[in-house]
Amino acid sequence: MAGHKLKTAIQTLGHTQALKNGSVRPKTFELDFEDVSPITQAFRRMVRGLEFDIAEMALTTYLCAKSHGKRFTALPIFLVRAFHHGAILYNTQSSINRPKDLEGKRVGVNRGYTVTTGVWARGILQHECGVDLSKITWVLSGDEHVQEFQRTSNIISMEKGDTLEAMLARGELAATIGITSTNPLLVPLIPNAVETGFQALVKRGHYPINHTLVVRDDLLEADPNVAVDIFNAFVKAKQIYIEQLRNGQVANPGKADLTYQRVMDITKADPLPYGIGRNHEMIACLAQYAHEQGIISHPFEVEELFASASRKLAG
Repeated sequence: MAGHKLKTAIQTLGHTQALKNGSVRPKTFELDFEDVSPITQAFRRMVRGLEFDIAEMALTTYLCAKSHGKRFTALPIFLVRAFHHGAILYNTQSSINRPKDLEGKRVGVNRGYTVTTGVWARGILQHECGVDLSKITWVLSGDEHVQEFQRTSNIISMEKGDTLEAMLARGELAATIGITSTNPLLVPLIPNAVETGFQALVKRGHYPINHTLVVRDDLLEADPNVAVDIFNAFVKAKQIYIEQLRNGQVANPGKADLTYQRVMDITKADPLPYGIGRNHEMIACLAQYAHEQGIISHPFEVEELFASASRKLAG
């Protein structure tokens, strides 16, 4: 594969910047970047048309795609992580007082049912708050990247031309997942959501993964070592960022940078670990949630989700 250019779609993030600017390069091929904004469009294009050789992808989108036989496989590179206790908004003027009150109601979900933030948030509702998810009608603002996904009867689409924020403000939804709002009446349903997320990290290591990296199967089959080369390049780029983070050298740090900094302060470790080992529990947890929520028909074994040459890698 020496000299080949592989069409690649990933976000420019602190830990991918060195790849995007060319200061870190794989040894056996070149990364030919296409900037796709929003990055969710790259997920869709990869799922529906295999338009890239290498692509960032939401982890639940990948699980769903894998269950429907899509011809790409992940490497244990996790590009986005976040806490999701604050993703569930409600209207303070409504009759909702606690998560259990959502049962029998309609809850909006930004974009599709299989969106990873939605899966994590519903998992929080079910496993931390005791909510019966089957008693909620889920109202979607968009569709699914994986067209083969079959909705259950309690998953519906909102009316065209409306927004989840407006519906929540009018009292037509009991809550929403995955939207942002400047309306002071629309606030997180779970109190002290940010601190609750960090407490979940402290108490039980709960540190959700949102995005991974996938590679076309034909490339992996032609040269399994391409997985190792990709992995090592992404690790090297990340290490540059982590060193900058550790030394306070990140210019104009954003929300994600500040989250990773705090995770590093809490764990005294790399806040963006790659490899199956340190991430096994979170991957298994998300696969369990995806199965419970009807997104995949069977819970995958963690190792089978990743290219064989990458399963023992860590960085």
